[in-house]
This record gives sequence, C-alpha cells and structure tokens, in this order.
Amino acid sequence: MEWLNKIINEIDGSRIFLKECDLYAYGFDASIHHAMPDVVIKPKNAEEVEKIVKIANEYRIPLIARGAGTALCGQAVPVHGGILLDMTGMDRIKEINVNDLYCVVEPGVIYASLNEELAKYGFFFPPTPGSGDVCTIGGMIAVNASGARAIKYGATRDYVLGLEVVFPYGRKRLGGLTLKNSSGYQLERIIVGSEGTLGIITEATIRLAPLPEKRAVALLPFNDVIDAGKCVSKIISSGILPSSLEIMDSICIKAVNKAMNLGLPEAEALLFIELDGKESEVKEEIEKIKKMFKEIEFTDDEKEMQKLWKGRKGILPSLSRYGDDMVSVSLADDMCVPISKIPEAIKEFQKIAKKYGIIVGTYGHAGDGNLHTKVLLNPRDEKSWKNAERAVDEIYKTVKKLGGLASGEHGIGITKAPWMDEDAETMEKIKKAIDPNNIMNPGKMMQWKRSIISYLRYK
Repeated sequence: MEWLNKIINEIDGSRIFLKECDLYAYGFDASIHHAMPDVVIKPKNAEEVEKIVKIANEYRIPLIARGAGTALCGQAVPVHGGILLDMTGMDRIKEINVNDLYCVVEPGVIYASLNEELAKYGFFFPPTPGSGDVCTIGGMIAVNASGARAIKYGATRDYVLGLEVVFPYGRKRLGGLTLKNSSGYQLERIIVGSEGTLGIITEATIRLAPLPEKRAVALLPFNDVIDAGKCVSKIISSGILPSSLEIMDSICIKAVNKAMNLGLPEAEALLFIELDGKESEVKEEIEKIKKMFKEIEFTDDEKEMQKLWKGRKGILPSLSRYGDDMVSVSLADDMCVPISKIPEAIKEFQKIAKKYGIIVGTYGHAGDGNLHTKVLLNPRDEKSWKNAERAVDEIYKTVKKLGGLASGEHGIGITKAPWMDEDAETMEKIKKAIDPNNIMNPGKMMQWKRSIISYLRYK
C-alpha cells in the first residue's frame, strides 16, 4: 500500500501498529460495535497528525481519531477500516493560567488528571462525565460530554474557548484565549460534538471554574417514580440549583446492591442530591430542602459522600450482574426530555421493556432531563437483539413524543443514528464543504443507514 509506505517514512515505526492482535484490540470502544482498522498510529504532536491527514486525504483513506475508547455509540469504531489515530500519546497540559481563567491541553489529557492539576490552584473543569477517571479531553469535546453536574455547570461546549484542528486542507486555530467571543462563526463550537467527522483536534483551550468551598450529599427514596419527579420539580422551582440531582429506578438500585453490597434503600426510585458552593450557601439550601422534605438527611463527610457517589457511578457495570446469562448493552443509552417529563418517560420505558420481554434499567441526571437506559439481554440470543431493537425504536419515539432529543451527552455515532434530531441535510453540506473526500470518520451520525444491530462485538 503506497499510502502506508508514505506514512511509515514519516512516523517512528514503534508508534505504528499492524499486528492483527493490535488491530483487533483497537476495533472496540465501549459500545456494542466492533470493526478493525488497517493500521493504528499513535502520533506524538500536531505536526505528525497533519502529515498523516494530508496522506489520508490524498489517497482517500478513512481516518478515525480515538481517545480512551469510552464512547458508548461506536464513534471510535472504524467501520470502513482505514487509519485509526490513538491520540493518547498527545497528553501534555501545556498551560494553566488562573489569572485569565483558562488552560491549554493536548487531546490525550485524561479528565481526572487535568482536574488533579487544576485543584492545586483551586480550580476545576466541571463537566464530570461518568468515565472521567479514564476519558480524554479530546473525546469529551468530540461528543460534547457532560455528566452529573451539568444542571449547574453545563457541558463541555460551554468551556471550550479555542481549538487547534487538523482539517483535510490543513491545520487551523479556532477561537482564542478570551472568555467572550463575538468574532465570526465561532467555528470551535461546530467542532464540539462533531464526533471526528470534520477534523482531528490537536489542542484545546478550556475555561476554568473555581472549586466550590463546600459539598453535601443526600439520598431520598420514593415508592413511586412520579413522586420522585415531583420532588425534582419542587427543588428546582424553589430557586435552588443543586450541583447534581440524579435518579435511579428500582432495577438499578437492585443491581448496585447485588454487585456492590452498598445497602442502598430498596425503593421504586432513588434521588441523589448534591449541593455545592460557599459553606453558608450550602447550609442555607440544606435548610430549605429540609423544610420541603423533613425526612431527608445530608452528609458532608468526605468518605460517606464518596461511598454514595460510588453507588451512582457503579450502575453501569452493576447492571451486567443483575441476572444470569445477561449483559448490560448500550442501546438507548442516552436521551433528553423536559425535566417535568422524567417520571412519564421512566414509566413508558418500563412498559416498553415488559412488552418486548427485556429488562431495561433507567437512571440519569434528573436535574437536566438527561436519562440513561441500559438494556439487559443474552448477547448470544438473536431473538433478544431483535426485540431490543424494536424496544429501542419505541423508546426513542416516546422521547420525541415527550418533546425530547435522542442524546444529551453521549453523542450519536452508530447506535442512535436513526433517531438523530439535527437537520441531516445541513450537516451533510457542512461535512462536504470541509471534508469533500469523506475521510473523517465516515459512515457515522447522519451517514449511518444500516440497522444499529450491526458490526456487533459479541461473537
């Protein structure tokens, strides 16, 4: 392959992987999908990325950027083969400037590692994805990741001030260092959430936020998910803005207790409430909530809060131990509905699961309407997959009926492509203008036309 020989002449051979075992391993992300690239390359800087992109564009070779591989919808799965770029080698924190409230990082920097450094200055990068201990900043930008604290702090897009991106036609700087920008199209924001379909991110300038002085956490069980929803609405309408307001249904509660033995209250629904801010503000908000719900008890003990967060973060792996011969698969893994519609959505999801004879656990960020479901099935049973696909279609039709969107934070990739809400025609025109040879992560989002039960990782 002439194009590969050109790349080998440009990049150190120790960072080029061609063995079948390596290609197989890199064919996964955290989704249900798998496909092997033709070659894996681990670039060390933007100059190398630029050289690789130039060759790929010349020979029209598909190019897929990969961070930590935590994407849940197949974004990093190379369904058309080609070149997979492992961006984890570009992991430098280039600058931390608290005076101007920004930091500059390479895309392979791990979210938790960045916050560990920022904490030394009393600041943090707030989005808090569930995979924060391992996911990379580049991957977060690619899907506009957020997490449990989005209700108060927003998503990744709200913190991206500037980007360096390698497009098929060259390397460009977008945005800048300033907190405000009314200078043109703000192209850096178009890149956020584009899932690698327009260009390769090689540097990001991120806005910083001050670490809160105090945090406190409470659990509140409910015998009816409707009552849990009313509680959410009551807290938000009171003017209190929690840093996190999470919900777990009964299936998730049972799964976590079985797998982690945490002793969470057995209930139809469980709310996880976190408050943060100045100590006086947190105390005042706790008193307000106690007047609304007299049985609630908050803790500010660090070990106890970590234990409670452990239960919330442990939902996804715990669900795979819910039943014999079952695994938790990322189908209908993410959706957004208006906050007031959360109870109705959960009830409808449970009805749909019962209709198709599958188990669906629902949890998520009740404070901003962003729910997650995990389908439990036997991956070797073809009928289970077919029933799950029908159920997923009904779940997303329910989401749209309730005024919601197909994704709140995990992105589209392959697994949610049929229900994508954006104007596909306009997206295609933008992609064609920037990437006329369609080398950047082809076949994803608006370009995916097949069943979502394709390229399965389960053999």
